[in-house]
Amino acid sequence: METELVSGLSLELWIGIAHWLTGIGTIVLAIALVRTFRHLEASTRMSKIETEYRLRPWIGPTSGIQRMDNSINGNIQFSITIKNFGDLPASFVKAKSIVSASPLTKESLKQPLTEFNLGPLLPHMEKSYWFFIEPAMWDKVSNDNQPLYVALYFEYPSLTGSNGYGSISEFNKNNQTFLHKEMWIDYPEIKLH
Repeated sequence: METELVSGLSLELWIGIAHWLTGIGTIVLAIALVRTFRHLEASTRMSKIETEYRLRPWIGPTSGIQRMDNSINGNIQFSITIKNFGDLPASFVKAKSIVSASPLTKESLKQPLTEFNLGPLLPHMEKSYWFFIEPAMWDKVSNDNQPLYVALYFEYPSLTGSNGYGSISEFNKNNQTFLHKEMWIDYPEIKLH
């Protein structure tokens, strides 16, 4: 009888220990699952950021602003080459420009301007955009040392919204080149939730 009592207690003891271990194992498993779900949520957010920022068109210049030898309608012609550095095509690239004798700002590009449709820009494809300066203004720049500023903006859509590249440049008469004073990139804000 004494052996039955000792073996009975030891069996109950083992069953109790097994229940406690099962409970502890369940808690550890629940903690591991919560951490796994948090990791998956973070991975999903990072994939979204990568998709919306890396896998999209990236339009920007490959050259400075250069004067062209040819002119159209007597106007002085300048050119800038842009390229899609991204992995996806830009389906519709619009170019805006403004030429002025007074300094320009980003807000100068918000006024109604003439837009030129450059069309689609496939990945790693280049296109040139031309803008013109009237001969009277060019004479003042060349002969009277009047300053000359140009603001350029290239706007294009992506899956996340409207994107753009802008620059403000000043003509340097000594070098006969435009020097970029300000450059910026506009892109839509990513909402993570």
